[in-house]
Amino acid sequence: MTTALKPWPYPRWVAHRGAGKLAPENTMSAFRLGAQHGYRFFECDAKLSSDGVLFLMHDATLERTTNGRGIGGALTMGEIAQLDAGSWHSRAYAGEQLPTLEALARWCLANHLHLNVEIKPTPGQDEETGRACGELMNRIWPQAAVQPLFTSFKPEALKGARDVAPHIPRGLLVDRFSDGTGDADLKIALGLDCSALVLNHALWDAALVTRVHGAGLRCSSYTVNDPWAAQRLIDLGTDGIITDRVDLFSPAQIGSQL
Repeated sequence: MTTALKPWPYPRWVAHRGAGKLAPENTMSAFRLGAQHGYRFFECDAKLSSDGVLFLMHDATLERTTNGRGIGGALTMGEIAQLDAGSWHSRAYAGEQLPTLEALARWCLANHLHLNVEIKPTPGQDEETGRACGELMNRIWPQAAVQPLFTSFKPEALKGARDVAPHIPRGLLVDRFSDGTGDADLKIALGLDCSALVLNHALWDAALVTRVHGAGLRCSSYTVNDPWAAQRLIDLGTDGIITDRVDLFSPAQIGSQL
């Protein structure tokens, strides 16, 4: 027995961390560059500062993408705002700041863009970070607008978001199946009333797409940077493609699918 598919009011193509690798990830310059390439749906990573402000950063530690050291979530937002999050990428972005999730969300709203918030907690803060994301969107995102999408590898983070903002769609991120087949991960997603499974793109095949769609969930993929991989996912009938290659998969090449 098949279940009706969850609503999916989003573009197929998602710009990973703003503009993939073309600009320093999770910075406003990256999101602006992605928009210049024609993208309307953006993925970001959100975690909590020590004083409870949601900010954008992928890693738990600061060294890879800033001039700071240690755990990002151990700093206050005032300290985080002083970090250089651009010099690691190139001189052109020296002095770039790590923005708050609120700043990015308000920019998306002002420009009529869609937002995929990956809840990326500092270890030990899964549910707390999910709840904070839900509370923020309850406060600033209009109910009448297309809602953001919350995704996470951490079921407890999605549970926290669901508990405070059940109307905001959720997707479970999976890099490798816990049981080899995906059934256990699909069960977790259904238990959280998710709208999507967001998988490492290599995991999808025709049978799995049929199974997930049959359960009422959408099928999305990360991180897709090659034309052959993107075409395979389109041919399989998947619903979302997260990419770093905002320069390769341009509006001129993929037309109305973007």
